[in-house]
Amino acid sequence: MIQTSKETDEKIAGARRAAKSSDEALVPTEFWCLHGAVGAASDWRALGKGLAEIGASTRAVDLWRFLQCESVSMPDFGKRLNADSQGEVSRGQKRILFGYSMGGRLALHALLEKGPWDAAVIISANPGLRDPAEISARRASDTVWATQALTLAWGDFLQKWNSQPILGGAMRDEREDKKLIQRRREIARSFVDWSVTNQQPLWNRLPEIQIPTLWIAGETDTKYRAIAEEAVALLPNATLAIAPNAGHRVPWENEAWLLGAIEEWRGFKRNLGDFVSSRER
Repeated sequence: MIQTSKETDEKIAGARRAAKSSDEALVPTEFWCLHGAVGAASDWRALGKGLAEIGASTRAVDLWRFLQCESVSMPDFGKRLNADSQGEVSRGQKRILFGYSMGGRLALHALLEKGPWDAAVIISANPGLRDPAEISARRASDTVWATQALTLAWGDFLQKWNSQPILGGAMRDEREDKKLIQRRREIARSFVDWSVTNQQPLWNRLPEIQIPTLWIAGETDTKYRAIAEEAVALLPNATLAIAPNAGHRVPWENEAWLLGAIEEWRGFKRNLGDFVSSRER
């Protein structure tokens, strides 16, 4: 199911009509993919193959390299990612920033730093906590996770992480999990530097994001579905999509639906004029 904010209903309907009457191919695009907490760039391997089948290329970003030498705040991360992307030769005419969970929060910071992004896909992300009690509880929880990432046997740490009800179990094979141990120091640091408790709430700044944005949540992930609905109402050019038969980990719980949703949303942008970011206007 794809829903759109009121502000974009007429624009999307017009784009659909234009697409049907045009022989123009979809605009070539490149997705820059940001993984979640305790994740890896390799998590996007399968999705990258699927995106290639619909004519899009991908760059899976290793978020841990940003924390390799020093602490990096989320706003500073946004500036550094934007600088990296501006220094790369794009393999597509348009760049889409794609972030899941923690990667989605980091993506929002990059978007607010006015990077070279033409559109964005945000999945299962939180623009910020507002309740003091929730902030306190989450800070205590993240402190424990940071400690355990450094001190527990790696397999035990991953088992505890994946057993959280919101995550629903392991998502990658054992070989990839073992590789991730090389990043345990950076993962521990992320529970501090990139904790949502160290993030200034971005709710009031969401209207600054003018580019087309697809915001996705799983239908059984009630908390993040409500967040997605509230966020889309604040964004001036947003589409809300609710993934059926999926919880928090939409890209791995219902990949086929996700690819279809992206292709349909991207199809609205066949006309180059409808897929030009605010920085180009």
